[in-house]
Amino acid sequence: MSLLEVKNLNITFDTPDGIVRAVSGVDFNLEKNDSLAIVGESGSGKTQLVFSILGLLAKNATSLGSVKYESKEILNASEKELNSIRSKKISIIFQDPMTSLNPYMRISDQLNEVLIHHKGMSNNEAMKESIRMLDAVKIPEAKNRISMFPHEFSGGMRQRVMIAMSLLCRPDILIADEPTTALDVTVQAQIMDLFKDIQKEFRTSLILITHNMGIVAGTCSKTLVLYAGKVMEYGLTRDIFHQPSHPYTIGLLEAMPRLDKEYEVLKTIPGNPPNMMEAHQGCPFCSRCPSAIDKCSNIPPILEMVNKNTQQQRSCHIPFGDL
Repeated sequence: MSLLEVKNLNITFDTPDGIVRAVSGVDFNLEKNDSLAIVGESGSGKTQLVFSILGLLAKNATSLGSVKYESKEILNASEKELNSIRSKKISIIFQDPMTSLNPYMRISDQLNEVLIHHKGMSNNEAMKESIRMLDAVKIPEAKNRISMFPHEFSGGMRQRVMIAMSLLCRPDILIADEPTTALDVTVQAQIMDLFKDIQKEFRTSLILITHNMGIVAGTCSKTLVLYAGKVMEYGLTRDIFHQPSHPYTIGLLEAMPRLDKEYEVLKTIPGNPPNMMEAHQGCPFCSRCPSAIDKCSNIPPILEMVNKNTQQQRSCHIPFGDL
């Protein structure tokens, strides 16, 4: 039984300019103590996908399909039902730790509030547990630092505080939305190592949202490649990195510089992402694809198995051997 099962998820937004199709027909499963990376360019629908799981979509959004947590349907559930799941069962680390933390409140108050509200702890009990969690995410001198304000922490330390806050209720699933944005490369590596340690210690399943393929390989066992709200490729991370089967995945990997290669000009994916208010008859990546064939522009590709042994799937008309 999957811990989280998403089937045929569709998300649209009703705007003054028209209907925006943010996510279209997405399927994936997450097992206990598993890790999934959802990758793609900005605007591909990654964040809206996970927001729908927790009922955090804007009021002008409509979500259809199925999202099951431990076999229980939670898509479009009531606020009361979702509040019993948020933080306790499924927790999220938002993209920017500086704007996610209240600049007027001490770190202690923000952490304790979670435990007092969700666990019914006293302030003293919550303080002890909050300090233990700051120690777990490797914040030095946690006992002294917990009384500080967010602006007194570096970007990397603020991100660690957000990770600690999300783990306070020992959730089954931790969603990290672009957790390394605006951090330098060294700190990025530290944060990703921290996620691996957390998975081992707390046995928490992880969903990592990112556009940076470089942080995925050593962290997540599975990868879902999203473009224009649709799944381009889905499978084990090692298979997708060693033998990518979709032109978009190949483009993302080639755009990531490697230390064992020399470049005169860094590779990019030409063109721009499609307008999400326009219906796409064929493959949404068609206009940017260097290998596109005639039917790519008018027949939508179906997500199907590339290799039954590896369970790798892709949505593409081009024969795998021709890429």
